[in-house]
Amino acid sequence: MAASFLFYDIETTGLNKAFDQVLQFAAIRTDQQLNEIGRYELTVKLRPDVAPSPAAVLTNRIPVTQFSDGLCEYEAVEQIHRLMNQPGTISLGYNTMGFDDEFLRFSFHRNLLPPYTHQYKNGCRRMDLFPMAILYRLYKKDVLIWPQIDGKSSLKLEHLSSANRLVTGQSHEAMVDVAATVELARRFFKKKKMWRYLEGYFDKETDAYRMAQLPVGLQSASGDHNRGLIVSGEYGPDQNYQIPVISIGTSIPYPNQTLWLRLDLPQLRDTTPESIAETTWVIRKRLGEPAILLPPHDRYWEKIGNDRNAIFEENLKWLQENHDVFQRIVKYYREFRYHFIPNLDPDASLYQIGFYSKADEKLCRRFHRASLEDKADLVVQFSSPEARTLAWRIICRNYPGAVSAKFAAEFQRYMERINPLMDADAMVDYREERRATPVGVLNEINRLKHSEDLTDHQIQLLTDLENYLHTEFKS
Repeated sequence: MAASFLFYDIETTGLNKAFDQVLQFAAIRTDQQLNEIGRYELTVKLRPDVAPSPAAVLTNRIPVTQFSDGLCEYEAVEQIHRLMNQPGTISLGYNTMGFDDEFLRFSFHRNLLPPYTHQYKNGCRRMDLFPMAILYRLYKKDVLIWPQIDGKSSLKLEHLSSANRLVTGQSHEAMVDVAATVELARRFFKKKKMWRYLEGYFDKETDAYRMAQLPVGLQSASGDHNRGLIVSGEYGPDQNYQIPVISIGTSIPYPNQTLWLRLDLPQLRDTTPESIAETTWVIRKRLGEPAILLPPHDRYWEKIGNDRNAIFEENLKWLQENHDVFQRIVKYYREFRYHFIPNLDPDASLYQIGFYSKADEKLCRRFHRASLEDKADLVVQFSSPEARTLAWRIICRNYPGAVSAKFAAEFQRYMERINPLMDADAMVDYREERRATPVGVLNEINRLKHSEDLTDHQIQLLTDLENYLHTEFKS
């Protein structure tokens, strides 16, 4: 099947992937030579249970008057899912694997759609231009003008777009950002050898092969520990976006995660069996996903500088001399399990509940094909309590006129749960981060109005949001 690139961007009500929602989705599909073959743009209505973040409103500048425009979330997310699952689709954007992709994964989960098929099924997979931009910035600088903001290198899309005149238009509008991303990809594509090499890091087999070719940096009772450089935006320009690491194996409870111990931090040598969590840092990498793992060739290794190289060598020697502590480190991270969160809300339960049974997966497909009336009848047939809850929430959130008395009562209880008087009583997500509450959002609006240097337009956006919350979430 012929592969195509689907460049996309989303604007959202906030940063919480489990509880916030998409407000705008835009995408441009291209062929493998980056020639445009289609455009898609969706506006999504605000769900009745979402209190938008003031910071998001100030960033995306979507006013309250547009909250009732567009498709309901369920129908919009169905369309997004179809676009990303068209056979042969490589979905990508700028930092999409750092934010957008997981945000959409929870959107698919919340709407009973398969959350992972766009990653592997029917020739579909994912890429991300942000880690690619880092590598171009480090090793093919002539491809772009690289902006400096306040004396520091910036890899923000809006700064790259402005410096290189990628597009015209307001940043943080979904289609403008997508058009900028496509043009950025075309600039990168001019260095085709580099583009093809970086593409390989988003292919599981290629990534695994390259990982296996890394030289051994240390041997221990646990086996060979390969040496390399992990490249990621989180390390910033001061560290040339990269850190030296050695492999310490694969996670036992999460076998899709390879584990890499960072070796440029001097506190590593203070490690005792009791302090492993505080004095060591391990990166969890999945095959075909960022971060990018480079071989320790001289032209790459020199980017960490003499000081960090010296720390690396001292740490490597310390691990060799303190093999018992090193084995404790390896065991700790290989056996580490994420904390189980009791009573986790179904919206946030994607990773904790695992996959539905085959019967429930089949019932999900029936649910999507069914009429609205038949959807309500199917709710009670799900064996998974999470799926049952998500099914009736789909109806209540998106089709309030079709809600039965039973579902209406359950939804009212749910709405009371998301609107507590105290932020401390808010439900939490899979990382135990609290859901935004209407009271908390109102407090943040008040803080922003009194402490930030805002324009009249920004103040109006916040005032409109404030009025909306007072109207829709009455205590």
